[in-house]
Amino acid sequence: MLPALVLWSQRIDALIWVLEKSNLTFLFKGPWFARRMDALITVDPANIHHILTSNFSNYIKGHEFKEMVDVFGDALFATEAELWKNLRLSSQAILSRQGFQNLSTSVTTSKLKDVLLPMFSRFSEEGTVVDLQDVFRRFMFDISLLLLSGSDPQSLSVEMPEVELAEAFDNAGEAIVSRLIMPRFLWKLQNRLGLGKETKLIEAGATFDRVCAKYIAAKREEIRSQGDIHHVHSDGEESEDILTYYITLDTSKYEYLDPSDDKFLRDTILAIIMAIRDTTSSALTWFFWLLSKYPHVEAKIRQEITKNLPEASQERPWSATDRREFLNKLVYLHAAIYETMRLYPPLPFQQKTSIKSDVLPSGHIVDANSNVIFLVYALGRIRSVWGEDALEFKPERWISETGELRHEPSSKFLVFNSGPRTCSGKHLAMVTIKTIVVEILQHYDINLVKGHHKIKPKAHLNLLMKHGLRVTLTKRCSA
Repeated sequence: MLPALVLWSQRIDALIWVLEKSNLTFLFKGPWFARRMDALITVDPANIHHILTSNFSNYIKGHEFKEMVDVFGDALFATEAELWKNLRLSSQAILSRQGFQNLSTSVTTSKLKDVLLPMFSRFSEEGTVVDLQDVFRRFMFDISLLLLSGSDPQSLSVEMPEVELAEAFDNAGEAIVSRLIMPRFLWKLQNRLGLGKETKLIEAGATFDRVCAKYIAAKREEIRSQGDIHHVHSDGEESEDILTYYITLDTSKYEYLDPSDDKFLRDTILAIIMAIRDTTSSALTWFFWLLSKYPHVEAKIRQEITKNLPEASQERPWSATDRREFLNKLVYLHAAIYETMRLYPPLPFQQKTSIKSDVLPSGHIVDANSNVIFLVYALGRIRSVWGEDALEFKPERWISETGELRHEPSSKFLVFNSGPRTCSGKHLAMVTIKTIVVEILQHYDINLVKGHHKIKPKAHLNLLMKHGLRVTLTKRCSA
């Protein structure tokens, strides 16, 4: 079935047709000499719930997946068992701190007001064509490093400089996708000989090691020289960057984590950058493209922002509480972001490996040590799951009759994963996306460049646009 995989990568409608005709689940058969490419492919919410929740302990990432993403080491998304539990609990601990949430908000708003909006102003005045995808990826990369280490790589500037760490992430992502559709023995051979995309993956690993070592050494020295370097926000909440948190981690609570191990810190840095930069920038890029296609949705979002925006006051500037209350009122915006990610999920697929044989709710048998793949990209477009209008961009589907956000099962809306591995940063990610969207829409109109290449996804670990998103910016009269 390998030739069909090439077709499906170019025509998602063909794959959706196969899934719908196969009762949402079918066995993909690879070449006879690469049996480990065989996988059960499913978009059945009942199967997804069973695998990710009901029978969670029987399905793991597996040795082969970990080997495929080995350049990221023991990152949270690749680990299992007790190490995964410790990593997850420690990440939940810092994400739940009000101080860290306030730090995230202050970093995002300051980068918006001091860097992104002034750049947009210049691009608007000069009539510059901008690749919005590149802008968002750089913007979120800078934010991720600020939250990680407190230092700003300043990859987002008018010069759009090359940043080796960001480039290493891109090269690694492309190489790993290549591994997914190539027999294992072949990419193993290429890696050993330093051929093809494996060359860039090897170079990316070396860059990860070298650059992360610099951040870790600098942060250790900062902690040694300053002692207690925790910062206190205006609301009295103590906060710290993520690297400081892990270097000073209370190991009595996390038996399997070793803050003295630079490799542990290196792998954590890589996982955080992927979680913050890649997913958020992907969602923002597809969101603004869809707004350009559906001006009535953009108009409704602008109306909602204007209606709920508090009157500016010189005597009493916005507090963190004011901002949270305002963002919580933007139900239609929230729905439009969810609808974007339903059709264009930042992480387009998931893979699991069974430990023991199992029978899925659909009746399909999963043998021991078998691969199961969830095609999240296709899941959001299946009519039997989302209705006959599944291919339409329709934020209203997320809003109840009473005007509140409608809940959908995570096994159906798999963007933030499901079960014990549900994304811990879901709330923070939505706050960040809404904050960025509000600031941009208040100040600028974004216009897609005429004659721009047909928008289509690019093969990558996260969902990118193959040719970027080329736009021009117009400052709004009210801005």
